[in-house]
Amino acid sequence: MSSYLLTNANLLDPATGRETAGAVLVRDGRIADIAAGAAPGAPDEAKRVDCTGRVLTPGLIDMRAFVGEPGAEHRETLASASAAAAAGGVTTLVCMPDTNPVIDGPAIVDFVLRRARDTACVNVLPAAAITKGLAGREMTEFGLLKEAGAVAFTDGLRAVSNAQVLRRALTYARDFDALIMQHVEDPDLVSEGVMNEGELASRLGLMGIPREAETVMLERDIRLVRLTGARYHAAMISCADSVEIVRRAKQDGLPVTCGVSVNNLVLNENDIGHYRTFCRLSPPLRHETDRHAVVSALDEGVVDVVVSDHNPQDVETKRLPFAEAADGALGIETLLGAAMRLVHTGDLALSKLVAALTVNPARILGRAAGRLAVGAPADLVLIDPDLPYVLDKRRLKSRSKNSPFDEARLQGAAVLTLVGGRIVHAADDLAAAA
Repeated sequence: MSSYLLTNANLLDPATGRETAGAVLVRDGRIADIAAGAAPGAPDEAKRVDCTGRVLTPGLIDMRAFVGEPGAEHRETLASASAAAAAGGVTTLVCMPDTNPVIDGPAIVDFVLRRARDTACVNVLPAAAITKGLAGREMTEFGLLKEAGAVAFTDGLRAVSNAQVLRRALTYARDFDALIMQHVEDPDLVSEGVMNEGELASRLGLMGIPREAETVMLERDIRLVRLTGARYHAAMISCADSVEIVRRAKQDGLPVTCGVSVNNLVLNENDIGHYRTFCRLSPPLRHETDRHAVVSALDEGVVDVVVSDHNPQDVETKRLPFAEAADGALGIETLLGAAMRLVHTGDLALSKLVAALTVNPARILGRAAGRLAVGAPADLVLIDPDLPYVLDKRRLKSRSKNSPFDEARLQGAAVLTLVGGRIVHAADDLAAAA
């Protein structure tokens, strides 16, 4: 395995909040040395990479990505999703159980892990289903699934709407110290809604989804957490009322964390424009006041993580009238570039954004990642925070092309990504190092 000496970098360690100029030596898949200022001593065979003007951080961790394999390889495979992740600076992704067959048994968990080892270039961690077949009725075997390698339990795009089933799942999860990740949308309140409920939905003639579809489910779940004491993660919140619900739960000392989709951080309902189906999402894009609320919550630490909510869809499910199109958008490759908008507008410090993409998800998942420390895995990303570009969906690594940021002007990108000390993505000017 090659050794690398990354010199003249701005080092950002989100675990300590320390930012300094320095160099990092990568050897045998781990961080062998870190030096502030001058470069550390390095073996003669180490390849030198000049990182002047760029920021070196731990690799990003995406806690919510939908991958088509097994069952929908025409939309995405583990290989294509991991290539997209590497290009976006993501070194670890958690894949959702919405596959065919569903990830609800140890054999499917084992298949995903083996397939990822054979074809993926980043770390792939499977999340298993809470209920068999994602049907919301009969619980899966948490103990066996966790032993097989599942890092969390979720019904993916579906919420567990039966309160008794979720109570039992939380109780069971508590006994195995397992993490429950819930998609907080009440399906009955969502009904036939396709976008945020309000004046714009009325003007467009589309059925709306009220904020209460999210807050009612979230309130109920947190009461069940209070009852059971289990670890609970609200996969994505999108409105101001949800922020306050999570804030109160944390103030009460409950083991509650939450995430937010990058789409809800940088886009709002107006981006739907003339019925852009790439902006039909779940949860829907909300009003600008809600967007500001979740951005502020991220800055305050109420929101713990930022996710891509990567959900590839093919043309047959997106080239339809808005009300008939499928939910979902690409996100893993544009996660960093889109989120950097918050840094450039002054809404969020880069250190806080990086923490929400690295050390916070690592802590929630119980992984030894997300930190710049000697001996830590060499999962690293080199970021050029000022690199301007216009996104061209034709150049995306994903098999699908349904990006809400197509032709958008972005600033900031991953120019070098290492996983286990191996370069898996390099910009043109750094390709020689690979």
